[in-house]
Amino acid sequence: MTFSVVQLLGGLSYATTLFLMAAGLTLIFGVTRIVNFAHGSFFMLGALFTAHWVTNWFPAWGESGLLYLIAIFLGAACAGLAGAIAEYLLLRRMSDAPELYQLVATFGLTLAMHDAMQWGFGPDEVFAPRFPGLKGSVQIGDEFFPVYQLAMIALGPLVWLGLHVLLRRSLFGQRLRAATQDRSMLAALGVNPRPLMLGAVVLGCALAGLGGALQLPREPAHLQMDMNVIVETFVVVVTGGLGSIGGAFVAALLIGLVHAFGTAAFPQATLVVVFLTMAVVLVFRPQGLKGSSPEQGGHREAAQKFRGLRLGRAWTSVIALAFVLLAGLAWSGGAYWQTLAADALILMIFGISLQSMMALGGLVSFGHAAFFALGAYGAALSHSLWGATLPVALATGCGAALAVAGVFGAAVVRSSGVYLAMLSLALAQVVWAGAAQWVSLTGGDNGLIGLALVTDDGRPVFYALLVALALIAVFALRFLSRSVMGAALQAVRDAPLRAAASGLSVGWLKYRVFVESAVLAGLAGGLFAAHKGAVFPSLAAVSTSVDALLVVLLGGVHQLWGAVVGSLVLTYASAELGREVTYWRGLLGVFIMLIMVASPSGLLGLLSRLAGRRQRAIAGSR
Repeated sequence: MTFSVVQLLGGLSYATTLFLMAAGLTLIFGVTRIVNFAHGSFFMLGALFTAHWVTNWFPAWGESGLLYLIAIFLGAACAGLAGAIAEYLLLRRMSDAPELYQLVATFGLTLAMHDAMQWGFGPDEVFAPRFPGLKGSVQIGDEFFPVYQLAMIALGPLVWLGLHVLLRRSLFGQRLRAATQDRSMLAALGVNPRPLMLGAVVLGCALAGLGGALQLPREPAHLQMDMNVIVETFVVVVTGGLGSIGGAFVAALLIGLVHAFGTAAFPQATLVVVFLTMAVVLVFRPQGLKGSSPEQGGHREAAQKFRGLRLGRAWTSVIALAFVLLAGLAWSGGAYWQTLAADALILMIFGISLQSMMALGGLVSFGHAAFFALGAYGAALSHSLWGATLPVALATGCGAALAVAGVFGAAVVRSSGVYLAMLSLALAQVVWAGAAQWVSLTGGDNGLIGLALVTDDGRPVFYALLVALALIAVFALRFLSRSVMGAALQAVRDAPLRAAASGLSVGWLKYRVFVESAVLAGLAGGLFAAHKGAVFPSLAAVSTSVDALLVVLLGGVHQLWGAVVGSLVLTYASAELGREVTYWRGLLGVFIMLIMVASPSGLLGLLSRLAGRRQRAIAGSR
């Protein structure tokens, strides 16, 4: 009983941190309609700023409770100021963009802020002093529980009450709630919505910074805090329902308790239990505990996202020439260029697998790395356990992806938008945790190494296979987009109710394109295992899924050759910047943000528009 009470209190304390993060993220989404993936960066900024303030800059502040509290609020204010800058430079320019573009743009902001904080604060973690006056613990039976965490438990309801009063009783809060319903109507009544959007972002980022600063007496500040907290924050927000602060509060309590008791009962699978909890909620309530139905307005936005696969003939010739040069590098270049070319071709196939379900079916996946990793592990295990050759290993990897997608697809047909993206992320996290913890089969973090699916003598043939498979994937996507099934998928994507009334099997079409996409991703994973000769759990990480999204969106999700261009740019830019520039991830993040702001249709969309303007200028001069 004592143990259970301590675990309960620990879960409630952790729920406060989750709620501070989730409340800020929900507030920003409610007003701006932006899903801010960079929210964890503001959490980390608040923690690092406060930690350096009380440890390195003004150590005397760490000895006074009042001054320490002021330092914590300064950290929150610093995060709020950074949020104001981000809103002015990026978020307001992405307010009308589809949610997926916002996710990718704010992921670029995450990269930029990470490298900026590494440059400003240094790479080392900072141990801040404990909060004065709250250093002790209380005894509960035979166990002890920190007094500081008891204070954290009391803080959660106080923050919720404060937000409730702000949103319900103040003029600012009433206008914020009006802005969440209809910004255009609010503007027609004479209220400028931009200051409201700025205020919501500043308040949301300040709450994130406050959550990070309050973590200091419990853990050191470090440069991995952003990714560690943002995933579970998204779990809370999606479980509670997008835009609902009350739902975020309930979900934070639920996830905090699940996390606490999961740590006690399943210490090696806590994250899996957390994501399974979210998955169960979304299966029965696709809109979350207190969110509005995803059917309301979501499909109108999807129709704006994707309008077919297109590219002018002139640009098609240019891209085809670039593809031929890539194939030449893979075939006859030196070891460095061959490796890069192979990486680009595999990433290209992976990107096309995601593009097919996004562009045609309107299905957004934020965890497509699950199938990539399943394909890689399927190929690697079949080779290491049974001595399978490359064709059999690739078939096994595709079969593993097919088996899981076949089961998981039943949940896909019930979800859409961010809810589907988070369900897929949950699957990827389960695969990642399974690969990391099932040491006897997968080798855990040590991975499966020494694979000999491709010998040195067989490398030229393998590179030829990569080129052939990449071309087949491109033209298969082209064929699918022009087929009867492709037309039906686009009808389901743009007008699902009309499509259903016309007799189309909406669920089956979504299920089929999802499963086919997963199998192609599994093939890419198997090729990766053969190319690298090793497989690690990181293949199922969030960063791998983001790579696929970047490939599709950088090139242009509407463009047939978008994944080709995106994979080339991402592979070679990352490799060359990584060799020459220390903070290359930050530069890559700035580049991603510029592309998402300047041309949401990707590089090929930008080139097409520039070519169109030039042709119109020439025609006008005549």
